[in-house]
Amino acid sequence: MRFLPNKTWSQQELAIKLHVVEPDKRKLLSWERRRLLIHAAKTALAAALCWWIAERFGLHDGYWGAISAIIVLQSNFGATISASRDRILGTVIGAALGFSFSLAGAVPWNYILAVLAAVVVCGLLGFRSSSRLACVTITIVMLVQTSSHKAIALTRVGQVLLGIVVAVAVTTLVFPDRARIRLRDGLAQEFLLLGAFFESILERFQGNPAEDLALARQRALSALRANNQLLEASRNEPSGGPGWREGLTTLVQFGHALFDTLVALQLAVKDAHDDVYAEQLGPALSKLVTDIGNGFHYVARCIHHWRFHVPPPGLHLEDDIAQLEERMAALRPKGMAFSQAEILRAYALQLHLKQIARLLRASRVETSQVVGEGRPSAPDDDHI
Repeated sequence: MRFLPNKTWSQQELAIKLHVVEPDKRKLLSWERRRLLIHAAKTALAAALCWWIAERFGLHDGYWGAISAIIVLQSNFGATISASRDRILGTVIGAALGFSFSLAGAVPWNYILAVLAAVVVCGLLGFRSSSRLACVTITIVMLVQTSSHKAIALTRVGQVLLGIVVAVAVTTLVFPDRARIRLRDGLAQEFLLLGAFFESILERFQGNPAEDLALARQRALSALRANNQLLEASRNEPSGGPGWREGLTTLVQFGHALFDTLVALQLAVKDAHDDVYAEQLGPALSKLVTDIGNGFHYVARCIHHWRFHVPPPGLHLEDDIAQLEERMAALRPKGMAFSQAEILRAYALQLHLKQIARLLRASRVETSQVVGEGRPSAPDDDHI
C-alpha cells in the first residue's frame, strides 16, 4: 500500500493497522486508546452523576439509574440515542404490561402471559430490540416483592429515564463524539483497505507472492461491516450540514459495490498467473491497474477532507479503458494461438477492471452532487 509522505489521520491509523510503520514509531497513546479512555471516563461520570442525584433527592433503588446510564452510553452520540430509545421503550412497555398482568391471576401464569404479550407487542410495533428489556422489566415488576407492583413499575421507569437523560447529557456535552465523523474516517480507511485488497489481487495475477490476500479481503470486509453500524448510528444524529447523511449513505453503497466487484475480480484471475494472452495486453493493462490503485487512494483523501468536486490531475480512467479496449481488439485476430480459458479470463479481467474504474469515478462524482458541490464541468467528466 502506498501512502503520501504527509499522512492524514486516516492514513496514519491504517498504516499502523497494516504494519507499514516501525513499531517504535507508534504512539503509546494512539487515537483509539484516547477514545477508549474518554469513553471510560464518560461512563464513570454518568454512573456517578446518577447515583449522586438519587442520593441527593432520596430516590429509591438509585442504582437502576446508574445501570441504565452505563448500558445506554455508547462510544458516539448516535449509538447512545439508539440504545436509549430501545431501553426506554422496553421499560415503558414492560412496566405497563407487568403492572396490568399483576392485577389478574396469580404467579406463574400471569407472569408467563405478560412475557408472552411483551414479545408479541414489541414485535408488532416494530420494537423487536426492546422486547428483551420489556421482559426484564416485567420480571422486576412482577417478581420483586419489595413494594407494590405499581410503585416498582413507576420507580423503574423513573430511574431508567434518569439514567438516559444523564447519559445523553454526558455524551453531548463531554468530549462529544459523532457517529457521522467516525463514519467519515471509517470510509476513508475503507477505501484504502479496498485499494490494498485490489493491489493484493493484482499481485497474485502477476504471479507474485500474495500471502496476505485473504487478510486484505477480511480487513476490507470488516471495515464494511463496521461502517454499516456507524451509518445506522449516524441516522439518529442531527444532520451535520447539507447532504451529509445522503453523502455518507452513497459512499457506503459504493463501498459494497466495489467490494463485490473486487471479489469477482479475485475469482476471475485465480488461475491467470501463467496466461500468455493477458501478458500481451502490456502497458495498457498496467496503466489502468496503476490508475485504479491511485484512484482508491484519491477517493479516500476526498472522503477525509469531504471535498469531492476537484478531479485528480493525471487520472483519466476512461482513457485508460479505451486504450485497453483498443489493445484487446488488436489481439483478437491472434486469438487462435491461445487457449479459450486464457481468452475468457482476460476478458473477465478487462470487464471487472472497467467496472471498478467506473465505480470509483461514480463514487466521487455522485457524492459531490448529493453534498451540494454540483456536477464537475465538462472537461473533467473523464476524470476519476
